[in-house]
Amino acid sequence: MQFTQAELNEIVKQHNEWLKYTSKGNRANLSGADLSGANLSGADLSGANLYGANLSGAILSGANLYGANLSGAILYGANLSGAILYGANLSEADLSGADLSGANLSGANLSGAILSKRYIQVSRIGSRKGMTTYCFDDDIIWCGCFSGNLKDFAERVREKYPDKKNIYRREYEGFIKYIKAIK
Repeated sequence: MQFTQAELNEIVKQHNEWLKYTSKGNRANLSGADLSGANLSGADLSGANLYGANLSGAILSGANLYGANLSGAILYGANLSGAILYGANLSEADLSGADLSGANLSGANLSGAILSKRYIQVSRIGSRKGMTTYCFDDDIIWCGCFSGNLKDFAERVREKYPDKKNIYRREYEGFIKYIKAIK
């Protein structure tokens, strides 16, 4: 199913009403939709169902896709710069050629995703037992609210956990050491 920009704007509007817990809105269900080339920049689609949607070439810069289901979605060449993908399900999604610069991938599920760049994820690490993602090509690590390069992350870990025997420090330092070993 393909939508006009006006129809998409209305779906986003209804979804935002749903997010506010009003009886007026509806959760966005764009499962399997053809959204190729759509402009959804800045849209709040947190919790939306985009399972198997075709978002190739779509503009999603600055979009909030927190907890959205993008499993199996086609995001080939999509602009996701600055997008909030925290906790999003991107398993089996095609992200080849997608611009993920500045995107928040903390807690995002990238298992089986097709990526143009090299990423590694580890789950259940640190005090929050969340997902930590590292991009080798861009030297960016996403961990909770932290987003930055590996050197700054290592420094942040040492500052937050000054005791070298702290379990969380050892977990993070072990992950950092592993990243450096396979870089």
